Amino acid sequence: MKKLLLFVTLIALFTACGSRAKKESDERTITVTIEPLRYFTEAIVGDKFSVISMVPKGVSPETYDPTPRQLVDLGKSEVYFRIGHIGFEVSWMDRLLQNNPHLLVFDMSKGVNLIRGTGHHHGDHYHAGGVEPHIWNSAVNARIIARNILTALIKIDRNNEAYYVQRYEELIKKIDETDQTVQCILKENADTAFMIYHPALTYFAHEYSLHQICIEEDGKEPSAAHLKNLIEISKFEHVRVIFVQPEFDERNAEMIAQQTDTKIIPINPLSYDWEKEMIHIAQSLKHE
Repeated sequence: MKKLLLFVTLIALFTACGSRAKKESDERTITVTIEPLRYFTEAIVGDKFSVISMVPKGVSPETYDPTPRQLVDLGKSEVYFRIGHIGFEVSWMDRLLQNNPHLLVFDMSKGVNLIRGTGHHHGDHYHAGGVEPHIWNSAVNARIIARNILTALIKIDRNNEAYYVQRYEELIKKIDETDQTVQCILKENADTAFMIYHPALTYFAHEYSLHQICIEEDGKEPSAAHLKNLIEISKFEHVRVIFVQPEFDERNAEMIAQQTDTKIIPINPLSYDWEKEMIHIAQSLKHE
């Protein structure tokens, strides 16, 4: 009886392992560049695809280099959603495609009204054409990104079109609600100017008529003259808030804060929780 029970248990274990292996092999995978794009993508794909980010939490997509394991795992993906013009993509997309010729690539910045400036470097990386790449920090752009995701999914998986359309419409409602919340917060006695180390909120500022003052100078550490100028600008424009991001050094922000009596507030524009972060940024600008 004990032998029979052991045999039945082993059969069950092998069956379960086989089912898991089959499920993993059958699982369809989409790779995206950053966490906010993973949020938008997962909101629409639901359980039809697994979604993986190339740039992990807490590192800058301007300078990140993928690990050997990531390069191997990318071969399991059939689709890549790029955010558009971020440093990682500028440096790596050609090589990623050479190693994975099967990979279908969709550009989520298609249709976005891109903000352009002078090109600048981040270490060995360069923003091509001076395109401001942080397009996701905007409700207007978030709707375009969502639409681009939907269009791509219908192209590669038309059988589930109705499913994707329903989830897309639900995401649009969330984006609209977030946009309305941010607008209401900023209308209620909020600052119209803020300082930030890396200019990740260019589209946010443009959309809500705010002035973003950047500590970083052409993608590099600010010079003494630039820091002095920033202190003067901060006082002139009555800046109360300096935003700092986890990927960047806070020392210059702390020095400016001491000289201007401003408040340092941590934000994470690369957060997966897009709605929560957009509202947090807006609330940080509101007068207490």
